[in-house]
Amino acid sequence: MTITPDAAEVTSVLNEIVAAWGRHDAEAYGDLFTEDATYITFVGTLYKGRRDIVDSHRALFATFLKGTKLADEILDIRFHGPDMAVVNGRGGTYKGKRPHKLSKIQTYTLVRQDDGKWRIAAFHNAKRKPLMESLSYRFAPGIIPASHK
Repeated sequence: MTITPDAAEVTSVLNEIVAAWGRHDAEAYGDLFTEDATYITFVGTLYKGRRDIVDSHRALFATFLKGTKLADEILDIRFHGPDMAVVNGRGGTYKGKRPHKLSKIQTYTLVRQDDGKWRIAAFHNAKRKPLMESLSYRFAPGIIPASHK
């Protein structure tokens, strides 16, 4: 993957996401999203808007995600014009040592806003099911992604 200045800025936003999570700073986390962002969790919950994202993460950091860290690995960044990027990656939350294999596959859509800053306009998080993938590939080899062949 070629690191252009825009790719470096987009990567920086995702690094800031990880850092804000590590501090359990819901406001800083939310500031990385557009005002009208959408956020879909791996369980299928849809949050709409920055305030909804901030409020939900404040509650999550105090309960289910208390003490967790966020791991993120960028697989691909594609630009669709000068002000829009789609990032595919792997991620997951953890306590203690960072896991070798990340359990979620993620898509971020980022836009460059009028102030010149890149922010996340949409996020989708899906739990990987490697056993189901493996079985599916075995019985229907035609569905194996080209990147796995």
